[in-house]
Amino acid sequence: MIVLEVVAGVVGVFLLGRSGAVFVGSASRLALRLGVSSIVVGIVVIGFGTSAPELVVSAVAAFEGSADVGVGNVVGSNLSNLTLVLGIAAVAAPLRVSSSLLRREAPLMFASMVMFGIFVQRGLTRLEGLLLLGTLAALTLLLVRAARAARQPSSTTDAGEDDGTAADETAPHVASAGDTGLTADHLGTTRRDVAIVMVGLAGTLGGAQLLVWAATGLADRAGLSGGIVGLTLVAVGTSLPEMATTLEAARQGDSDMIIGTLFGSNVINSLAAGAAVGLIAPSAVVDPTVIGAGVVIMLASALSALALMRRGFVLTRREGAMLIIAYVIAVTLLA
Repeated sequence: MIVLEVVAGVVGVFLLGRSGAVFVGSASRLALRLGVSSIVVGIVVIGFGTSAPELVVSAVAAFEGSADVGVGNVVGSNLSNLTLVLGIAAVAAPLRVSSSLLRREAPLMFASMVMFGIFVQRGLTRLEGLLLLGTLAALTLLLVRAARAARQPSSTTDAGEDDGTAADETAPHVASAGDTGLTADHLGTTRRDVAIVMVGLAGTLGGAQLLVWAATGLADRAGLSGGIVGLTLVAVGTSLPEMATTLEAARQGDSDMIIGTLFGSNVINSLAAGAAVGLIAPSAVVDPTVIGAGVVIMLASALSALALMRRGFVLTRREGAMLIIAYVIAVTLLA
């Protein structure tokens, strides 16, 4: 039986990583083809897409009566994003940090993590789940508006001059994406992308089911709590899409994409996955180690990573290695 659980866990991790990548890629193409702004795609589609495994695993775990796995998954994913994943990306290529990300997105990310950490102390209630969900909606709207406002000066410069030619040149991508949906060929492509999105979502759900089943079974056999397994094994498995996205961005030298993805992922993990646990399994008992030391270490790791990024606005390979070591030490202490 233990062999079956190990195999199920490995298959679940593979499905989450692969299906998450398929979901993000197809959803992004579909959104652009339907005329959705690339800004919204970056903030909403990719942000939610890379966090889909965490959200699905936490929801499935709560539904199956293993809320501690769901909460441990959120804590562990937030921890691994800003230590293990960020550290690996920095080791691959030093990261230049945008001051605007630290000024705007970083406080929102940390506030979301603190909000989740406070609510989870006595078991997430349905009211707290709704508050987390409402906060997520408000922050998403705020970030989309801020991104549009930041782009506005370049898109409206000289818009009123030369018969409006400049205005037409600033948004060809979105306009063409919307127009493509009118032809028969692109309609077929759109349908194919819809089908691929559904396959990716189904794979993510299936992977989540396998991983939760394997994790809870192995936890029982090893005498560990579901929360600790969620914080370690499950959290690393659900962080694979972020890992893949950041490594690809590191290869392309896109530091803003790396840091923005990880900040956004932690916001969505804390608010969306936290809300799922609160709404599905209100006031569930959670391992005190996870909601105690786990939450403290999660928040401390976020502050440490932000301090390193703020120092010179560059995250070096040496600092990346320090973050990886910090993750190993943190998980060892918790487990």
